[in-house]
Amino acid sequence: MKKKIAIAASAVLAVVLLSGFRGGGWSRDPERIKQMITWKLDDKLEDLDATEAQKQAIHGVKDRLFEEGKTLATEHKATRVEVLSQLESDYPDSQKLHSIVDTRIDAVRAFAHKVVDAALEVHKVLTPEQRKTLSTEYRERMGDQP
Repeated sequence: MKKKIAIAASAVLAVVLLSGFRGGGWSRDPERIKQMITWKLDDKLEDLDATEAQKQAIHGVKDRLFEEGKTLATEHKATRVEVLSQLESDYPDSQKLHSIVDTRIDAVRAFAHKVVDAALEVHKVLTPEQRKTLSTEYRERMGDQP
């Protein structure tokens, strides 16, 4: 049961934190995206009746992940430029392109593990009742009843 709650909390946290990391919107205004993520997170924390200490701890996790995600997005933009440059060449370097793919996959995998670790960190901050609320909401959204 604890594993299911941790997975649900991880998924909820990932959705909230990564909602701003989609597509071209990221490059337009990272601070606006951070603000939107903060609003969503604040709404969720209010729904959970989180204490000020919980809010502060969870916002610290959000801020840390946001900065790492921003770096990941910046690297992704540079990668797209490099891939385009290779593909515009008369003789694209297939080895380099495959290396770029491997590097990006490794970077995203590492970030995903950090998101899971952050979810586990948040799991420790929330009460059992708050975790159950998140788990129930997640199940309802997924159409999966206990």
